[in-house]
Amino acid sequence: MTLIPTDLSASRISDAVHDPNREMVASSRIIDLSVGIVVCIPCFRRPQHLRLTLDSLVSQRTPRSFAVVMVENDATGRESAPVAAEYLADGRLQGVCLIETRQGNCQAINAAFETAQALFPAATRFLMIDDDEIASPDWLELMVRTEEATGADVVGGPVLPVFDDDSKPWLARHPAFCPAYDYSGAVPQIYGCGNCLITRAAFERFDKPAFDLRFNFLGGGDCDFFVRCRDAGMVFHWTAEAIITETVPQNRTSSSWIAKRGLRIGAINYRVQYKAAQSSGARARVFAQMLGRLPLSLVRSARLLTTSKAVVAMHPALVALGSMLAAFGFAPKPYEASKIVS
Repeated sequence: MTLIPTDLSASRISDAVHDPNREMVASSRIIDLSVGIVVCIPCFRRPQHLRLTLDSLVSQRTPRSFAVVMVENDATGRESAPVAAEYLADGRLQGVCLIETRQGNCQAINAAFETAQALFPAATRFLMIDDDEIASPDWLELMVRTEEATGADVVGGPVLPVFDDDSKPWLARHPAFCPAYDYSGAVPQIYGCGNCLITRAAFERFDKPAFDLRFNFLGGGDCDFFVRCRDAGMVFHWTAEAIITETVPQNRTSSSWIAKRGLRIGAINYRVQYKAAQSSGARARVFAQMLGRLPLSLVRSARLLTTSKAVVAMHPALVALGSMLAAFGFAPKPYEASKIVS
């Protein structure tokens, strides 16, 4: 075990942030450089919920030592940084918090994973949790055990919604909120990094940045990364018991927000598939398939209306419409937020 006392001027930390757009703002008093596990947390304007996220990490039931790397992605407001500093200063967690001055989803995630790999050279497993999520007590242990037992390059687990508006429990079954799988075992791919473990070996297969900045404001950089992992022959495993819950505020249960989510999913799907196409012919096929899905999705949505609520039934049509809009250059930018909003 290699323990080093730290402060913000420690050369070891500075070397890990060899990027003028990244600024280290907090660290724990002691850092164990021999830890094999690092939990990465991108943070953006949710300081009160970040406390719940960090409390859930403090309460992990595991004998394993782990570190955290938190990335504040609001360089102006910096509301999350003081919360991170508090947990690091009093020793509840060990690790660092840095500011990524370039705003955007992929910028923050890349900053977290890159810093984690550089600062902790012995770490071979990198997990991620968002700052609006809460890890169940055995989450980390279950994720790591799965990787050990299966040799998987990537492990995923469910993110279950907890709605502030408890009048719509049926929304948990909506495709926008429902986990990709409901069983533990080998799976062809995972799609999101809100509950994932990625091995160092997986990252080393690709150039940096791992998360393509073309998805920075749209989202979907994680889906694109995992598609590339799949195409490279990597092994995925799903651990249904390694539960993370996501707090869903009331504004994200409105019909308009869910409709926009469907359009964005469609845009991401099209952008990922188009990027993965290796030739002009393959890209033409992606475009043709996109056009064909729209009428089929309308039929499917019409059928679902007989058994489902309208907001659920319309999801296939909205996803198809989002793909079509993306094919013609239109896409939302939910992660673009240059000004502080109340």
